Amino acid sequence: MKFRNIVTGLCVAMAFIACDDNTGNMGLDITDGSDILSVSTDSFVVHSQSVAAGPSIARNANGYLGQFTDPETNAPITANFMTQFATLENFSLPTIDKIASKVGGTIVADSCELRLFYENGVGDSLAPLRVSMFEMSQPLNQNQTYTTAFNPVTAGLVTMSVPMATKTFTLLDQSVSAAERAKKDYSPSIRLQLNQPYQDANGNTYNNYGTYLMQQYYQHPAYFRNTYYFINHVVPGFYFKITNGTGAVAKIYNAMLQVYYRYNANGKVRTGVATFGGTQEVKQVTQIINQPATLTTLLNDNTGTYLKTPAGILTELTLPVDNIMLGHENDSINAAKITLQRINNTSPSGYALQAPQQVLMVERDSLQSFFDHHQVTDYKNSFTTTLSNNGYTFSNIGSLVRSMYTKRQKGSTSPHWNKVVIIPVTTTTMQVQENGYNNLLITGVYNDLNIRSTKLVGGTTPLRITVIYSRFK
Repeated sequence: MKFRNIVTGLCVAMAFIACDDNTGNMGLDITDGSDILSVSTDSFVVHSQSVAAGPSIARNANGYLGQFTDPETNAPITANFMTQFATLENFSLPTIDKIASKVGGTIVADSCELRLFYENGVGDSLAPLRVSMFEMSQPLNQNQTYTTAFNPVTAGLVTMSVPMATKTFTLLDQSVSAAERAKKDYSPSIRLQLNQPYQDANGNTYNNYGTYLMQQYYQHPAYFRNTYYFINHVVPGFYFKITNGTGAVAKIYNAMLQVYYRYNANGKVRTGVATFGGTQEVKQVTQIINQPATLTTLLNDNTGTYLKTPAGILTELTLPVDNIMLGHENDSINAAKITLQRINNTSPSGYALQAPQQVLMVERDSLQSFFDHHQVTDYKNSFTTTLSNNGYTFSNIGSLVRSMYTKRQKGSTSPHWNKVVIIPVTTTTMQVQENGYNNLLITGVYNDLNIRSTKLVGGTTPLRITVIYSRFK
């Protein structure tokens, strides 16, 4: 049998679908004299509805900080977050005899600050917000999965007494000149000074937090040999809480704890900086405080469906698996394509929300485990796609349809056996080389905790899925 003929036939069928998604039933026979490949297409109705997302898994490559009034619900959304800090393997400071920063013979830090670097803020860039920083009494549990509903205060991890530092900020930092902000290497940040006296858990007092860190290093260098020891013995983490203001939310992509000191080298006094990073390698948890009851109107709007983050609304699809497979039980599904078209936002608000840029399709019954187990898309039972041409297109979910049908035939009694959910997500990627080509490999899929929203065609307006089958006669 000539494989080239088969491929050509399938391409012709795909071309028909590309020209007209409403082609209906179409048959195509391909023969080389011994085998016949029959290709056909059909389309089916897909029903959709909005469902409440509830608290989301808070694991993310970024943190979020701020408060913003949702223009669609007129309800406030507050984002606070927690982060730990990492130390480099084999971290070291100059030997104790070389430290020049001393008071009365005791080593001290010249200063200490914590910087929260942010990007892509939502809301008014000139809206003032006040953040308060609190030390956590113990680390977040590395083996626990936290949701956006997690409250470290009620969990006993934070005592809301006097904050270690406070800062009033705007997303557009007007303390920095316009010329400086225009530079390519400029990175806006919220700077929290930690230069006031600090008392540790044992009641010892230091002139600033940096001095505490330096003295801990020289007394217990083993605590700095890796991140686990550092978190459990020196810096358990911090909680950043919005305590005043509204109008904007910052996306925190990096946190840095920096200690400045002086040391002697080659007959000169030099300035040193010890840096500890809050990165993906350590625990970061965003807390979302919203009012789920305010979503009721949108959930009941059957003129379409919604995608709304954070911890807002998902779209559920009921796939017509039985209809798709009827009469095609032994056929191959070469393609099963569905597009979720956006309805353009007509809100008069000056801060209309952007649509999610990436979405995940996963079986409803697998939603929780997908994020709990840090899964990534396999393009068999889970798929990601990006916003394009004002919609989200899943080009081929045929393997998912077949998998659902097989599980049903084996006795699955789940009421959600043929349902999938569409969830806004963000992803992390890495570049890998395969067969001489560079490809982007998805390394992480996270709930999108940005404030985003869009309405999709659906609800009382049915969607359609187009399927291409093939069989040998």
